[in-house]
Amino acid sequence: MGTRFGGLFQPTCPRGGEATGPNPTDRGKQGTKRHVVVERQGIPLATLLTGANRHESQVLAELVDAIEPIKGPRGRPRKRPKKLHADKAYDGWNCRYQLRKRAITPRIARKGIDSSERLGRYRWVVERTGSWLNRFRRLKVRYERRADIHQAFLDLGCALICWRFVERMRF
Repeated sequence: MGTRFGGLFQPTCPRGGEATGPNPTDRGKQGTKRHVVVERQGIPLATLLTGANRHESQVLAELVDAIEPIKGPRGRPRKRPKKLHADKAYDGWNCRYQLRKRAITPRIARKGIDSSERLGRYRWVVERTGSWLNRFRRLKVRYERRADIHQAFLDLGCALICWRFVERMRF
C-alpha cells in the first residue's frame, strides 16, 4: 500500500481562532493548513489541522500515527503503510528517521537533486484530494473559530469522499 502525504490547502480564516497562524504566502493573513495522508487512489486516511505558519515536517510523525488500522482478509490489521511519498518540504533527516523508525520506506524528493516532474506522478493524487475537499463550501474558507468544529467538518468531508468512492466501485 503506497500512501501520499501533503500539507497544503490553506483556507483563509477571516475571524481567526484556534489552530490559525499568519500565512507566509498570503501577506500574513490568518490561515489554517490541512495536512492529509491519502492512499494510492486519493482516499483520505488521516487529517490534521494546524496554523498556516507551522512547517509540514513538524507534523509528519503525528499524522502517520493517526492512520487507523486497515483490516485485510486475514491476519492482523495493517497499521502502517509500506512506503510514503512526500514532496521536497519533507526532505530532512528527521522526517526520514521518523518514517524509518516506523518501518515505512520514505519516498521523499531531495532538494536540488530530484526534479518536480518525477515527483508529479505521485503528487497529483494529494492535489486531487485537496480539490475534492475544496468542493465543500464549508471547508474552502474557514468561518469557525474553534478548531474542533472545523476538524469535524473536515472529517465529514473525508467521509463523503470515501462514500462516493465506495458507491462508484459498487457498479
